[in-house]
Amino acid sequence: MKTGLLLVNLGSPASPETPAVKTYLREFLSDQNVIEMPRWFWQPLLRGVILPLRSWRSATFYQHSWTTSGSPLVAYTQLMAKRVQDRLPDWDVRYAMTYGQPRITQTLQEMTQAGCDHTVVLPLFPQFTQSTHQTIIDRAKAALVPITIIKHFYQESTYQQLLAEKISAAWAAGDYDALVFSYHGIPQAMVNHGDPYQEQCNATTAGVMSRTPEIPHDQITMAYQSKFGPAPWLKPYFKNELMQLVELGKRRVLVVTPSFVSDCLETIEEDNVQNYQTFKASGGDVFQLVPPMNAAPAFCQFLADLAVKADKGGLGDDTELANAQPTT
Repeated sequence: MKTGLLLVNLGSPASPETPAVKTYLREFLSDQNVIEMPRWFWQPLLRGVILPLRSWRSATFYQHSWTTSGSPLVAYTQLMAKRVQDRLPDWDVRYAMTYGQPRITQTLQEMTQAGCDHTVVLPLFPQFTQSTHQTIIDRAKAALVPITIIKHFYQESTYQQLLAEKISAAWAAGDYDALVFSYHGIPQAMVNHGDPYQEQCNATTAGVMSRTPEIPHDQITMAYQSKFGPAPWLKPYFKNELMQLVELGKRRVLVVTPSFVSDCLETIEEDNVQNYQTFKASGGDVFQLVPPMNAAPAFCQFLADLAVKADKGGLGDDTELANAQPTT
């Protein structure tokens, strides 16, 4: 018997074509951990209005970001799994996606059948929020196999140091007026109901700032991107913050996206195209993105060490256990 590690990322359409994107968005936007509106109200709106209008538009974005290896998010997640496996030769390391393939529940069951008597489930999201983590937890538990779920890793000193080093290198390579920490947004209502995400984003920024003393604190700001729908989300919104920075005379901006450990539609299309265009149209001069971890060897070593620590019980309350007996 051996220990397993399942890395879980958000997922991607099977192809950048409209039908595949529509299938992906239907699953993603039907998740009530993401969209909390009553199904009787939301589903007709989703299927009758949003999917017909949004699917083809999103497909054009996926086509712009698609590579010869397919979806960048999937390709980087696959590479992470391979590199972590190299660092844990006695483990069984695999990956799964919350939406799309491979499935979380099925992959965990296959790992048990292949000889894993216990598996560490590691969502590739540093900060916990219901909208990313709860569905992973629910589907992992549904496999009915013994698991340890790592709930977040934003607080890990090694992670914060790796992030700080990437930021410091990028800051030193340019002449910037501002550094923006842009996190993926969530509805304000989730935070009002107790979601710890905003608090953990604040703690991430503070931890990294303590490791980058060369960057003046008055040149660092936070924002939230990727707002969806009419309800209020966490503020300030990234696009508004970019325009505000230009008004303040800060026209050379470095952006880091700590919510994302791999390049994806949000970093490639939303930031490097749409938000870049907003910034330039407002009068900005330089808009540079700090690349995500993207399966960097040091980050993969961190993931391997984190899994070992969790397996030994060293993360304490930062993990959740599910000890159901394997199915036979």
